[in-house]
Amino acid sequence: MARQKRTSLAVEKAYARAVLLKSIDTALDLNGGLTLTAYEDKIKAVQALLDDYNIHLAELDGKLNTLQAQEKELKELSTRMLAAVAVHYGKDSNEYEQAGGTRTSEINRKPPTSSSNS
Repeated sequence: MARQKRTSLAVEKAYARAVLLKSIDTALDLNGGLTLTAYEDKIKAVQALLDDYNIHLAELDGKLNTLQAQEKELKELSTRMLAAVAVHYGKDSNEYEQAGGTRTSEINRKPPTSSSNS
């Protein structure tokens, strides 16, 4: 399942405000470094960071898919390895137990319970 990509309400609002500020003056300068150009540059910088973040999320999704596929292959190989030990040494052997299996002689089987209809 893909990760949720992030959007920014702050960027959307700032962009809308920049459009409105342009209607006052396209070269608006409110002194103290508060210029329309600086404002637009900051909007672009934050948007670039957001885009980079979302790109990394997409890359992580790809890496996760690869990892999950490799884990599935490893799990299948582990099952095959244990089965091969069982074929080679037998399911009741010490080697089978050493490989992580449960020896057949050590499996606790419950006797069938009788149901009483009283």
